[in-house]
Amino acid sequence: MATPAIHPDYAPEGFDQVVEPLRRRLVSYVLPVYNEQDGIREFHRRLAAATATRPDLEFEFVYVNDGSRDRSLEVLEEIAESCPEARVLDLSRNFGHQMAITAGLDDARGDAVIVMDTDLQDPPEVSMELITAWEAGAQIAYGQRRTRKDTAMKRLTAHAYYRILHRFAEIDIPVDTGDFRLMDRASTDVLRAHRERNRFVRGLVASLGFQQVAVPFDRDERVAGSTNYPLPKMLRLAADGVTSFSTVPLKIITRLGLMTTALALLGILYALVMRVFLPEVSVPGWTLLMIMVLFLGGVQMLSLGVIGAYVGRIYTEVQARPLYSVQRVVGRGHARPDAGTTAP
Repeated sequence: MATPAIHPDYAPEGFDQVVEPLRRRLVSYVLPVYNEQDGIREFHRRLAAATATRPDLEFEFVYVNDGSRDRSLEVLEEIAESCPEARVLDLSRNFGHQMAITAGLDDARGDAVIVMDTDLQDPPEVSMELITAWEAGAQIAYGQRRTRKDTAMKRLTAHAYYRILHRFAEIDIPVDTGDFRLMDRASTDVLRAHRERNRFVRGLVASLGFQQVAVPFDRDERVAGSTNYPLPKMLRLAADGVTSFSTVPLKIITRLGLMTTALALLGILYALVMRVFLPEVSVPGWTLLMIMVLFLGGVQMLSLGVIGAYVGRIYTEVQARPLYSVQRVVGRGHARPDAGTTAP
């Protein structure tokens, strides 16, 4: 039988005590990086300063280099060399932001895991508030933007998209939230079990359930460089969000089909009435014919496009290819014992 630990103030004289120190809880940061060479050092400095305010916790910083084309990897290697808490996963190519997050989640060992970008739009200081919410009992704490320092077009499109997604999605995805969030170990492990390729992480997290709370914050502007989410990438992410968590587009096709069928029946009725009762003014009907053909053709092509998007998702999922590939790990930290170089 193991000898129990005795507090030194209450140990009887001559008793051989065995005092086992309590393990400090570990918080992992998952930090995807793509072409951020100019801002990574400042980000790491602020992150280290923020985490230094919590000496009661241990921290690890899992940087995921998502095939950067600039000097980001070199800067990350310097950080890993000088910071024993830092570790760098160097992906074999650019797999995309959501896959980079997934790679970091698979590697993180913490009792809680914080996902955030490295462009300083999500302030590292706010992550301390996420930790406070976790310690208060939340299993998932997500940063919700009160304000954001972006262009007017970016603010307008983001505002509209989040509300459309919230309206159409079959799960409750909070508005004005990105991937900046904390998850406890239990919710992280459940999320790791989701292996679909067309990933929309914030939607997946919302679908998990658990006790989730919002932490409002003001989003800053980028400290350096330009956004890695241009309009085409934003549209692809938006499409993933809608098609991953909503069948509304398919339902719209059904309703549109019913409406066009009704219009086609009206057109047929009009043509028959003109032919039977007013044959003298009846003309070949070129105008009506062209309108109906073009309208129905457009609806059919739109319907095929939406159906094709869902079929394409099925195609990529059944291939069951690895989500990402890690070509090397840089740093003094150690990866999870069950994490391999390639996703399951």
